[in-house]
Amino acid sequence: RRKQYVRPGGIHTNTIEAFWANVQREVRGTHVHVSTKYFQNYLSEVEYRHNFRHAPHLMFEALVLSFAAPRAKEALSP
Repeated sequence: RRKQYVRPGGIHTNTIEAFWANVQREVRGTHVHVSTKYFQNYLSEVEYRHNFRHAPHLMFEALVLSFAAPRAKEALSP
């Protein structure tokens, strides 16, 4: 049985290896200490930047749209 390192559509092991190297580079270059408790948050930030790397002008708009819409203040009953 042959091992498959590349799939149709450009999916291959180099993609995740390059992404992981980018994660390590960004975390080491930006943060002095990374807590395992918040590691998912750091990873999510790098993923967000990666997804918008070709359209940085859309990054702020997507961030604002991701916030919850404000709700009308409910009247308090006495």
